[in-house]
Amino acid sequence: MPADRFSTATRLKALGEQAAARVYRTRPVRRNRLTGRAALLALVVCSLVVALAYPMRQFITQRSDIGDQLRQSREAREQVKRLREEKARLKDPAYIEQQAREHLHYTRPGETGYSVVDGGGDAKRPKDQGGAGRSWSDNLWDGVDKADGHGKG
Repeated sequence: MPADRFSTATRLKALGEQAAARVYRTRPVRRNRLTGRAALLALVVCSLVVALAYPMRQFITQRSDIGDQLRQSREAREQVKRLREEKARLKDPAYIEQQAREHLHYTRPGETGYSVVDGGGDAKRPKDQGGAGRSWSDNLWDGVDKADGHGKG
């Protein structure tokens, strides 16, 4: 503890300050929070943000476009590579023969070709079956109407 805490000089000094505060009614000085410099700085910062917003947006958009173009270029190179490989395979007579046998069901002279139909394929049936499923008289009258030009179809 300081020794002069309860000294007479310290007490008189404190009493004098209190008396002076009562006599002169001094208030603590309040500083204005928003000075001219701070306002100017805020204005400059806001104007910079507004001025740079559009160019930054353009920059980000262009970087995205560049990324898309690079991806498309890479895909195009891969497709060119696949097509060149396919072109090289098509020059091989054995590959051509294999494709003809597989897709066109070609056979060599003297071979017997077989097609096995198991019904499990993805064969699509026509939706319009014409007159199938209707009586013969309805089909007859529809034919007459079509011949006269007044028919449905």
